[in-house]
Amino acid sequence: MKYEVIIFDADETLFDFEKSEREALKNTMMEFNIDYDENYHLKVYKDINSVVWKEFENGLIIQSNLNIERFKRLIKSLNFNFDEEKFAKAYIKHLSYASFLYNDSLALIENLYKKYKLLIVTNGLKDVQDNRIRKSIIGKYFENVVVSEEINISKPDPKIFEYALNSINYSDKSKVLIVGDSLTSDIQGGLNSGIDTCWFNPNNIINNTSIKPTYKITNLMDLKNILEK
Repeated sequence: MKYEVIIFDADETLFDFEKSEREALKNTMMEFNIDYDENYHLKVYKDINSVVWKEFENGLIIQSNLNIERFKRLIKSLNFNFDEEKFAKAYIKHLSYASFLYNDSLALIENLYKKYKLLIVTNGLKDVQDNRIRKSIIGKYFENVVVSEEINISKPDPKIFEYALNSINYSDKSKVLIVGDSLTSDIQGGLNSGIDTCWFNPNNIINNTSIKPTYKITNLMDLKNILEK
């Protein structure tokens, strides 16, 4: 068996974060008595959120400021008159209870945990990921769930993967596989760490970057084919 440890990303790999995001933003807008238009408000938020997370990955913003900063920009963009801290707190509350797995996630993890040591490494906020991931139906199958905010290290920094492996007393990187949807976070993190990677690319996005994964899959269950080779 080539691999013994599998490190999964959480959101957009095992968990449907887009659905969680939609639910959380809708419920937050309703809490603040905003006439919510998903087609408009969600797009504005996602554009801003994407920029802020890229700034975070590139070390231009620290995680403790990320949550408030994105809503500060959103409120300004939409000409709202709300306190960004209260708005951000409400959003986090709603997001923490919006946990949705992809259809194949449970079956895949139930199958793999019998044969492999499983870890989750996620860039995210503790208050959100604790409820959504650790307390989810698949949380019990993982040796550890490492959340970037808790240890002040984020992907693609290789130290976060070292931390995850150290937490289960494992050191042989040649027998570790990282699975995730983000080229710049998960796959780049694997390259930085000297660990094999599997890019989960369900939408068949063309990779025009210099970041090259070891494997590519478009369906989660295809991971089993890679592991069984």
